[in-house]
Amino acid sequence: MLVSIIIPCHNAAPWLGETVGSALAQTWPHTEIIVVDDGSGDDSLAIARGFESRGVRVVAQPNAGASAARNHGLRLAQGDFIQYLDADDLLDREKLARQVEALAAAPRALAAGPWGRFARGPADAVFTPEENWRDSEPVDWLAHNFAGRGMMPPAAWLVPRVLATEAGPWDERLTLNDDGEYFCRVLLRSSGVRFCAEARSYYRSNLPGSLSRRRSAVAWRSAFLSHELCAQAMLAAEDSGRTRRACADLFQRLAHEMYPDSRELVAGCERRVRELGGSPLLPGGGRVFQLLSRAVGWKLARRLSRLRPSRP
Repeated sequence: MLVSIIIPCHNAAPWLGETVGSALAQTWPHTEIIVVDDGSGDDSLAIARGFESRGVRVVAQPNAGASAARNHGLRLAQGDFIQYLDADDLLDREKLARQVEALAAAPRALAAGPWGRFARGPADAVFTPEENWRDSEPVDWLAHNFAGRGMMPPAAWLVPRVLATEAGPWDERLTLNDDGEYFCRVLLRSSGVRFCAEARSYYRSNLPGSLSRRRSAVAWRSAFLSHELCAQAMLAAEDSGRTRRACADLFQRLAHEMYPDSRELVAGCERRVRELGGSPLLPGGGRVFQLLSRAVGWKLARRLSRLRPSRP
């Protein structure tokens, strides 16, 4: 069974070599590695081409975004399974072997595994178990995710090719939360999640300029669209009290995250929450923020908290 490892890359020169190295180091013997350079302006393409002698396939395209790069790689991929790997993340050596073995008896399942955040190297990674670190039915997994009780970065998943084909390509309109929308579709076509406790991956955090840290108007519009698409997919699969509540939670969390940056989109989120029947979720925050929220409401508390000077 061949695993295609697809690595989209844009200006990832400091990390790309280590990422490709973790893909080459897999104990599962049947892999192909495809690096798609998405118009990098640094040395990423040259670094990637330095691995061609070891069998890595390298292709380049004009800058079109991570989703377009993943779709390019997917069109080239020949594997029975698809492993998406961002150009700054890492795989444990046993990751693919453990997940391929787990899916042998469940060909329509989606494999997941523990993931740890790190800033310098995998030895510093912190693995913080979440509620969805277990076998789960698709709707149950998404309900936890929509309520903020668990996530999976792309590297943590292993996708059977049949599910990737049925789910369709990555949505190239999206920047923020493009992976959330994509894996929502994949999950809802699966028989469920098989969690492999020994299949570890490493998620590099706190990078300046990363897509997950962008909070521009374009990024917020992408987030709203991706959440709307997730809700539509969930309700198309099952329109029930539990799924409507899950979708309301999803929009409520987004309203908390966006305020006060994009008040028009916040209003749109709040309208969707009402249409879906309401959500009791409260915004997260420290002790001072929670005290302010109880006293003056969470929106004013959020604005006041941004006025507080940061500590040196």
